Amino acid sequence: MSAPGPRADGPLAGLRVVEIASLAPGPFACMVLADLGAEVIRVDRVGDSAGLLAPSGVLDRGRQSIAVDLKAPEGREVVLRLAETADILVEGFRPGVAERMGIGPDDCAQRNPGLVYGRMTGWGQDGPLANAAGHDINYIGVAGALDLLGRAGQNPTPPVNLLGDFGGGGMLLVVGVLAALQERTRSGLGQVVDAAMVDGAALLTAFLHGMHAAGLWEGGRGENLLDGGGAYYDTYRCADGGYVAVGAVEPHFYAELLDRLGLAEADLPAQYDLDEAEKLRAVLAETFATRPRDEWAAIFADSDACVSPVLSAWQAHEHPHNRVRETFVEVGGITQPAPAPRFGRTPAPVPRPGSASGADTGAVLRGLGYSEEEVGRLRRAGSIA
Repeated sequence: MSAPGPRADGPLAGLRVVEIASLAPGPFACMVLADLGAEVIRVDRVGDSAGLLAPSGVLDRGRQSIAVDLKAPEGREVVLRLAETADILVEGFRPGVAERMGIGPDDCAQRNPGLVYGRMTGWGQDGPLANAAGHDINYIGVAGALDLLGRAGQNPTPPVNLLGDFGGGGMLLVVGVLAALQERTRSGLGQVVDAAMVDGAALLTAFLHGMHAAGLWEGGRGENLLDGGGAYYDTYRCADGGYVAVGAVEPHFYAELLDRLGLAEADLPAQYDLDEAEKLRAVLAETFATRPRDEWAAIFADSDACVSPVLSAWQAHEHPHNRVRETFVEVGGITQPAPAPRFGRTPAPVPRPGSASGADTGAVLRGLGYSEEEVGRLRRAGSIA
């Protein structure tokens, strides 16, 4: 019997997620779940048509939207009835806020004991900072991740909001809720997933903690093997103002780098001698400055020297490799990253644009058993929009 062919509904088809609208990491997590085939219903707030949404219309892709007044008893009841039908609920309030609204974990578990309740915060649900305000830069600062980034002798460089919001936040929330769903297959019960950006950002530094323990990461910022301390692992400006990324860590890759550059290793400082790294860096910088970026990219295209062009986020979709891989797609007129990772038998569907705030309120409520009369009454009362 042959294996079933690919189905473009994604590996999470049949899963229902309720997303209480928030900013950045929660929406990113729910975007990933929607990308992989889950049905995601975003609960927006009545009267806030855009304030809690990413302005790009990318993080909200693949969602239905209902607009609810969470302060009204009827609005809370809508969320609880949604929770009855869901596998996962995601919220991003400060600790205690969802409980005060009447949609906390215990409230939802009374309706649906199998619900996985995902909580996305910066500091977590407990600890001295649990109720403090913060942003990505604060969470990764306390996690020990920010201090690793930047040039020697200079201030730490914020990595936009990739490490806290998305890598250590939203992506770890995805891992957490899916792990809780796996556990539910044994226990039949849901549980709370406390995803904190400070915890996730700290987790991302695990490799470097191992390097430090082994005596391989002893210098300050920008003075180590993989943070720009070594000239063989750095970026270099080209003749046209573009940059190339060089990652020739292994000796045989480094030898190929020098060969393509026309340099003799015997004339240069030793590759791993960090005390002489600036001398080697100066030679590499001078050499890369003689040609434009794309010319260097062509020279190294078929090599193992680990040299690649540094593309802007808005150029990356034009790279031949990304074109063949279809790493970027167009959704609603916006070029954006495609769903990842890839699945052989149940590939993720092409994302669709997210619904406007509240666009699906009537349809979702009717699916929960509300009558047309009840929907009309809730609209007139301002409990939904």
